[in-house]
Formats: sequence, C-alpha cells, structure tokens
Amino acid sequence: MRLISFQSADGPRIGFVKGDAVIDLTSVDVSAPRDIQQVITEGLLDELSAFAARASEADQLALDDLVFNMPIRAPGKILCLGLNYIEHVNEGIFEKQPFPTIFMRSVTSMTAHNAPLIRPLVSKTLDFEAELALIVGKQARHLTPANALDVVAGYSCANDGSVREYQRHTIQWTMGKNFDDTGPFGPVFVSADELPPGAKGLNIQCRLNGKTVQSSNTDMMMFPVVETLVYITAGLTLEPGDVILMGTPSGVGHARKPPLWMKGGDVVEVEIDQIGVLRNVVQDEGARNAGCK
Repeated sequence: MRLISFQSADGPRIGFVKGDAVIDLTSVDVSAPRDIQQVITEGLLDELSAFAARASEADQLALDDLVFNMPIRAPGKILCLGLNYIEHVNEGIFEKQPFPTIFMRSVTSMTAHNAPLIRPLVSKTLDFEAELALIVGKQARHLTPANALDVVAGYSCANDGSVREYQRHTIQWTMGKNFDDTGPFGPVFVSADELPPGAKGLNIQCRLNGKTVQSSNTDMMMFPVVETLVYITAGLTLEPGDVILMGTPSGVGHARKPPLWMKGGDVVEVEIDQIGVLRNVVQDEGARNAGCK
C-alpha cells in the first residue's frame, strides 16, 4: 500500500497511490479517514484498500498537482541515527561506535515534499543527508530480534538537513539538527509488506541540482532496522506514528573539499528504491520570520 497526505480546500485528505494517479479517498466516501497517523494508530490500514476499490475515474488526481503534507503530521517522537554507514563515519571526525548513536528531532524541524527547505539566516553550513524513514505502527517496549519487525507500519524518505556549524558548537547535536523546516519527510508512506523485511537491499541516493552526491544501499547500515528497534526499545516505549530516521551514507557536504553547502535556489532530492523521490527547493530564510509570533 502506498499512501500520501495532501491538502484540499476542506483540510487534509489521504491519497491512495496507484501508478501515476492518486485516488482521493474522501472523494470516494466522505466518511473515509483523512489522517494516516490516525489510521496507523487505530489499526485501520487494511480498510483503506476497500475504499480505494470503490473509486471511479472521477476520484483520481494527478500526483504532480497536489500540495503535500508530511505522511505523519505530528509524530510523538522523531528518533534519528547518526553514524550508521561506515563510509560516512570514515569521512567525518568521529570514530565507529559500538552502539547506535541516537538523537532526536522536533516536528517543527521537519517539512513536506515540495515545501521549501529553509536555509537559516545565521549560518551558511546547511548540509544534506539522505535517509530511510521508518514509521512505527504499534506500541512496543523490549523488542527482540524475533518480533522487532512486527511493529513497523511502513517506510518513507527523509532528508536529515543539518546546520553543521551549530551541530558542532557543543558535543550535543540538538541545535544543528533542529532548525525550523530543515528536515524534509515524505511524500509517500509505503507499507512494510511492500518492501523487503527491514527495508534491506534498497538503493538510496541524494541529488543536488541533478548531480548525485550520495549513493549507497540500506544493506550498508551498521545497525539495521531490527537491531535499531531492539536497542531503542530497551529504554523507550515506541508508539504508533513515531518516526525513526535510519542514518545517512557518505558524500555529505561537510566532508567535501571544499565543503558543499546547500544554498537558496538549490534543488535537493532523496530517492530510495521502491519508495520514491522526496524533492525540495532550498529557500533562504527571510527577515519576516524574525521575532515573536
């Protein structure tokens, strides 16, 4: 199952992706759910296929014409892995760690497909990081290798946009990873049954202005999905709609000589096999955003 969340005149709706077309489930039936996160939480994913099966041609929209929302509008937790591809470890200033490096992002740091990716006023060091996003489908604690994949609802694409200067102000990464609208996420939610177990063997790329700057495969993760879920739930309860970003491959801008930072007008794309393409245009933050709201 492939789903997107899009904005209509009467609020968010769920689209059931079928090839290049999108079935507007609310057009099929006004009682259809409108929130993917709620559908996951209530265990209603399978019911969406029944709505889609009743669709006529009049219920179909062109994917390119839509205004996208993030597939999960308000994750309770956004957990992120750093240093999860050995080539990325080797190109940086850190050493390989014996355990997953976990940090968190806020919802306000994330943004949707085709929405502006904001380069902040205070720094030019905005970097790209193509990542696999995992969406949790069930409450879970103390998972084991045998049952870890049972809690995965699906996957999407993400770009863990990082303001490197602020990331390195201290030994904590929170500031550099949480600038507003720097973390694109989406557009498509792909249910876990559509992909190999643990999303293994998927090519992952980042392109900047059409040039490939990152290229790897999810098989290259040092801490794959199962191991990551087991580690996280040793201490944290995962809940439906939580999101886990699974780390980025080598090729990031800060490791290049000279560094390659994203700037206003750049087009950045993350593509993952069997999931799709996440695209954003970088926009310089305007002075109008300053001050209290």
